Amino acid sequence: MKQLDDFYLNQEEPIKGIFLALKEIILKQDNNITNVLKYGMPFFCYKEKMFCYLWIHKKLKQPYIGIVEGKHFEESFLIQENRSRMKIMMFDVYEDLPLEQIETIIQKAINLYKTGIVKI
Repeated sequence: MKQLDDFYLNQEEPIKGIFLALKEIILKQDNNITNVLKYGMPFFCYKEKMFCYLWIHKKLKQPYIGIVEGKHFEESFLIQENRSRMKIMMFDVYEDLPLEQIETIIQKAINLYKTGIVKI
């Protein structure tokens, strides 16, 4: 757990604050969600199955939530870029987090696992 905590603490503001807020928002969505460090980044798992993660866009330097099964979503605020499976939701560090959009997309991602569209 120390490495995971260090990941958050080692980020520079305002990304550090955004990541900590996103962590809290995501973990509140379901009691079966856990936060783990995989591939050097914080992943969130639903019943031990990775469903989203936090990272910083290399070119734009903006924080984002990556949705592992993003290919199942058509929301205009999700970006695919060159990914075949995942989509990302980027955040402007100078704007408030769109809480309703975040909660909605996290619930939709969890429902993929709950309904069996994605196998646990």
